[in-house]
This record gives sequence, structure tokens and C-alpha cells, in this order.
Amino acid sequence: METELSLSIILSATAVIVFLYLYFTSTFSYWEKRGVPFVKPLPVFGNFVDYIFLRTTSAESFAKIYKKLEEHQFGGFYRGSTPNLILRDPEIIKQIMVKDFNHFIDRNPSLFEKISPLACNLISLTGNRWRKLRVKLTPTFTSGKMRMMLPTIVGCSQDLVLFLRESADDNHILEIRNVVANFTTDVIGSCAFGLDINSMKNPDSEFRRMGNKVLQPTLLTVALRSLVLIFRPILKLVRHPLVSKDVNDFFLGMVKETLSYREKNKVVRNDFLQLLIQLKNKGKVDEDLVSSKDDSHLTNVDAVTSSNEGEDEPLEMTDTLLAAQCFVFFLAGFDTSSTTISCCLHELAVNPDIQERLRKEVDKVLIRHGGKITYEALQDLKYMDSVV
Repeated sequence: METELSLSIILSATAVIVFLYLYFTSTFSYWEKRGVPFVKPLPVFGNFVDYIFLRTTSAESFAKIYKKLEEHQFGGFYRGSTPNLILRDPEIIKQIMVKDFNHFIDRNPSLFEKISPLACNLISLTGNRWRKLRVKLTPTFTSGKMRMMLPTIVGCSQDLVLFLRESADDNHILEIRNVVANFTTDVIGSCAFGLDINSMKNPDSEFRRMGNKVLQPTLLTVALRSLVLIFRPILKLVRHPLVSKDVNDFFLGMVKETLSYREKNKVVRNDFLQLLIQLKNKGKVDEDLVSSKDDSHLTNVDAVTSSNEGEDEPLEMTDTLLAAQCFVFFLAGFDTSSTTISCCLHELAVNPDIQERLRKEVDKVLIRHGGKITYEALQDLKYMDSVV
């Protein structure tokens, strides 16, 4: 009897293992059948076993896949058992991102939207909601709008220069990445949220702390994000938000409070939030007085708009939706900008000849533009572009 029971258990366990193996490998012939080169996956994990066990970042995992396909224009890989395509050829990438953009609009469908209101942003939305929001938001990033925000950025830069000058006078040793992070916090806080954060003097501000919570998540959040990359249905079961409740409440409350204050007191600022207020009240942003060749990213908006004609009612720009766009402005701009600037400063420090050449270019351009940092002056900094 015991022998029969043991045999039944072994057979059942074997059947379960075989079923799971077949289930998780059933798609592994997807790219081979289509004649597409691919990186050989592992059962369950696909090509992300190191990422799942937190041995590498997602960026490192994608870079590894990219390098393995270096002899091909494109290739396949697997997120768990889900086949994905990665592009390597610049012309194909340009074709998809520009000419045929209207046919390749969706990222992975977001599972966070119903859990976290801040996930209702342009990165996470798909389908018709994405189309409508994209059409509304694209005109907020014209060269004219960027030119409008430049004085705000210059003001934050002057605070940075003052801080560095005072620190140099006192012979302080600085952790430059923290300094640059405070600077980018001030820029994004002012341009996106319409707030004077002043992180240079108050590095422990609530805005800074909440931002750190987003960019330095808990181990549980990191683990869930790793799993969700491969096994997306897990999020439906766990229902763990993209950000913690206090972060969600802070950013939502801050934007809603700022919106209410501006509307009641007729306050107008040259920032991203003001453009969102225009979208909410008018349905569109004011057009630039002068068009620019720098606005080529607008060329495919007509295609997105025309494909949206005849569909259901317009997208309502609620306060929550506006807050989500401000949040993704922070999410996309903070760490990327501070890391780029920090690495650039390091390279300039260890390459004084390049630093000197760059300094001479900046001095010449400033003389040419009357000693003022203007949008046109920045366009003249060709060597600066190469350095960055």
C-alpha cells in the first residue's frame, strides 16, 4: 500500500514537473519557426535569470542580449516564456519610431493603473487613451516651450554656482553626485511642479525624501518589479503599487494643492504645470509664436490624431491625470540627468585638456551672446554637445 502511495506521489510530481516544463517552454520555438535569430532562453526565466535573482540590473540584462545579437539587425529574446523582439539596426529603429510610429504605439500594458493613480501617465497607458494623451502632451515639448522654461533652469543653475563657490571658499570636500541630485531636484521641482524646492540649502526637504523613496525602493518592491518583468500576472495577485502610499499621496496632494492655488489666485508661471493647466482648461496648449526645425518630433502627431478621429469622447484632463504627468516628468528626468551630469563632471576632472577646451568654447559663446545664457547660446555649444 505504501509502495503504491509513494509511486502515485512520484508519478503526480513527475506529471506536474513535465506540465510546467512544457508550459514554460511551449513558446521557445516561436522565433526559430520564423527564421529570426534569438538568444537561447532558460525554462521559466527566459533570458533574465540573473535579473530575477537580483544579480544584474534590467539594463545590464538587456545589454547582454543586445551584444549577443551584434551580428544581426534584429533578434528575439524571451521574458519568461513571452517572446520579444529587439532591434539593432538604426534604419529599422528610425522606420518604427518615426515613419511607422502610428503602428507601434503600445508599450507593455500597464497593470499598475488601477493600483496607483500615478501610473496613469504617458509611459504606462496604451491604446486610445495613450493616443489622446500623446496628442495633447506633444505640443508641450516644443522648442518654444523649452525656451520658455529656460530662465527657471538658469535660476536653479545660479543657486548651484553660489553653493559651489561658498563650498570652495570653505575648502569643503563634496560628494558631487549629491550636489547634482539637489540641482536636478530644484530644476524638476520648479519646471514640473511649480515649486521652489531649494535643495541646495535644504537637501532634506520632503520633496527630496519622497523622490528618494521612488528611486530607492524597498527590497520587496525591487523583487516584485523583477518578477513582473517576467511574470506580469503576478501583480494582479499581489496588487503591490508602483510606489508606496505615502509617496503617491504626497505627489497627488502637492499637484492638486498647487493647481487649486493657481486657479484661485490667477497665478501664471512659465513651467510644465502651467501647460497642463492650459490643457485642462482649454483642451490644448497655446501655440508657439515661431516654429522651429527642432520640433521635428511633431511630424507624426497628425498620423496619431487622424487615427483617433471618430472614436469615443475626448480624454478628460483630471487633476489626477495631470499629477501623473508631473510625476513621470520627475521619474524620467531626475536620475538620468543627475547621473549624466555627474559622470560628465568626472570625465572633465580626469581630462583637463578637454575641460579647458570646453571652458574656452563656453567663454566665446557667452561673449557672442552678451554674457547671457539663452536658448540660442546653448544651441551654439557644439563641443558641449559632444562632451555630454
